[in-house]
Amino acid sequence: MAQPATLEGQFFINGDEACAEGAISAGCRFFAGYPITPATEIAERMARRLPKIGGVYVQMEDEIASMNAILGAAWAGAKSMTATSGPGFSLMMENLGLGVMLETPCVLVNVQRAGPSTGLPTLVGQGDVMQAKWGSHGVYEIIALSPSSPQEMFDLTIAAFNLSEKYRVPVLLMADETVGHMSEKVVIRPVKPEELVERRRPAAPPGKYLPYQPDADLVPPMAIAGQGYRFHVTGLTHDERGYPIMTAEVHQKLVRRLADKIRVNRGDIIRCEEMDLEDADVVVCAYGITARVARRAVQAARAEGIRAGMLRLITLWPFAEERVRALARQARAFVVPEINYGQMVLEVERCAAGKKTILVPHMGGGMHLPQDILAAIREAAK
Repeated sequence: MAQPATLEGQFFINGDEACAEGAISAGCRFFAGYPITPATEIAERMARRLPKIGGVYVQMEDEIASMNAILGAAWAGAKSMTATSGPGFSLMMENLGLGVMLETPCVLVNVQRAGPSTGLPTLVGQGDVMQAKWGSHGVYEIIALSPSSPQEMFDLTIAAFNLSEKYRVPVLLMADETVGHMSEKVVIRPVKPEELVERRRPAAPPGKYLPYQPDADLVPPMAIAGQGYRFHVTGLTHDERGYPIMTAEVHQKLVRRLADKIRVNRGDIIRCEEMDLEDADVVVCAYGITARVARRAVQAARAEGIRAGMLRLITLWPFAEERVRALARQARAFVVPEINYGQMVLEVERCAAGKKTILVPHMGGGMHLPQDILAAIREAAK
């Protein structure tokens, strides 16, 4: 029995399932992946849903092939996605860099678990957020989003596809096991066509098309394989024709543009949620599932008379350094709870202008307790 392409209504589903539905609502019609806890439910739902709505699901032999497959599908015109967790994320890093170099729009979901290595496959972690920025080699910029609920798994998956199409770059959805596996009400609404960013097609005829000649926003239009355009696609340093040119001048021009198309558009890309920051002496900076625990700690601190507030990072990369610098002019201290031994806290320290910055680490396998973060807030307020 045929299914509608997108569902509509209220559903009690987990975050992984919500992510799959968000991808479908965004127009994703190609998924390639390899099963890995705790992201497998994304693949399972896509395997059930895509064939019934004219899409393609492929289980690849490994994560290296999965990332390559979604790059190829994007060049064939599809909105494409893969999903994985820590070990698979590591395997995808080389081809993530290839996607950046080829300016290929696609979405990579990492439902983080506790590492390193096999670690705790079924338990929560936030240890991959620095790898998201620095995991591949060379100089590049990436976009990474961090959901804190199943509803945001749906909403931010759509946002990830829009950003990937707008800036022609792979976009990462850095979820975590708890958000991926927790079940809550998710409202799936019809997504209007004008809410979706579609691929910018070349205005030049095939004979005059230069595949890497950017528009004023530093992003080139993208032709689709098989539609009459001739282009060369390579991970080598290339000119606007796409041909390999092995000179420092061409490399500097290309890499600067690849980075600047993200850097100059930070204001369009970066999203944060703010809570009680108007008079905050202590700013808790959190993301993902940890932000939900931090919210309770901030409320408890307020009840004790401590002027605490929270900056929730929805966009991890690019980092919201302008907002943190502005808060550093007002606040006395920052508290950064993370399910790792300190990663995004390094970015907060960098932007905090010497203000006290307290890490509240958790090695993975579980979440912070509100009282752990509250204790750090009390210490910061002294």
